[in-house]
Amino acid sequence: MKDLAKSQVLFNGVNRLSKGIIYYNVGENLESYFMIKSATKAIASNGKPFLTLILCDHTGEIEAKLWGCSPEDEATFISTAIVHISGSVTEYRGRNQLKIASIRPTTALDNVKTADFVRAAPLSQDDMLDQITQYIFEMKNANIQRITRHLLKKHQTAFLESPAATKNHHEFVSGLAYHVVCMLNVAKALAALYPTLDTDLLYAGVILHDLGKVRELSGPLDTAYTVEGKLLGHISIMVNEIGEASKELGIEGEEVMVLQHLVLSHHGKGEWGSPKAPLIREAEVLHMIDNIDAKMNMMDRSLERVQPGEFSERVMAMENRSFYKPSFHERPLDFS
Repeated sequence: MKDLAKSQVLFNGVNRLSKGIIYYNVGENLESYFMIKSATKAIASNGKPFLTLILCDHTGEIEAKLWGCSPEDEATFISTAIVHISGSVTEYRGRNQLKIASIRPTTALDNVKTADFVRAAPLSQDDMLDQITQYIFEMKNANIQRITRHLLKKHQTAFLESPAATKNHHEFVSGLAYHVVCMLNVAKALAALYPTLDTDLLYAGVILHDLGKVRELSGPLDTAYTVEGKLLGHISIMVNEIGEASKELGIEGEEVMVLQHLVLSHHGKGEWGSPKAPLIREAEVLHMIDNIDAKMNMMDRSLERVQPGEFSERVMAMENRSFYKPSFHERPLDFS
């Protein structure tokens, strides 16, 4: 196993070499600490209750079943709780699953903290904010620039902390800001190839398209949909916010309506959640960039633990496909 698959983690006051959950293979035994991302109660065919636990560490997550759980277990093993588990990795329907041999809650003696188990964006919040601010600075249309700057400033703290989703893509601390930074860089490259694109509109669309998720989702830990998120959704939330911001700033004109259209159409189709299909160039490109970045993140995550010449687990959000890592990816370069 590569050194990159391992990390120094402080447990019980002792630095020991530990590998994250995504780097365990089927059949391997493990003994480690995890944070419970979610715990869902259900009833088995024998009539006994069990918990489905989504366990996470700094590298990723895995599902586990706690069979025959008691009321005490239900009260103890809840989301954001940190636990110590012994078990083994199995496979179920093409995905890795953790078979629990023993589980216990941690105490102060374990010397672990939530930050040890939370995955975060690979860039700092300050770095991401600087990059996004620079793109806003480059906007030449004053109306578009003012609305974008106003809304980003209004939600800045939550935006820099929030994940981009509860699962599937960029579902980690600061994932939303990282998603936006990656999309902005793609947008800039495409605009250089296609000069007919209005970069003010495209950059603003990238920054605003998912900003409503700061109200749709509950936050970076134990992320869930809020009541507002369930009833309205991030698209409706941000369309309304653009309208409110324009009134507050005294801005009138077509720019406001076009910005709202970018948000309304960024999912591409009605069946994918867009009230409108893209009807301007920048809206079409925004949809494609969003799709590219989300899917690249999902594929990269699924292939992190895969050895060359092997397939990943199935990715439900991508038509339940498994992805192959070609064996030549890690061959040394031959310049002869």
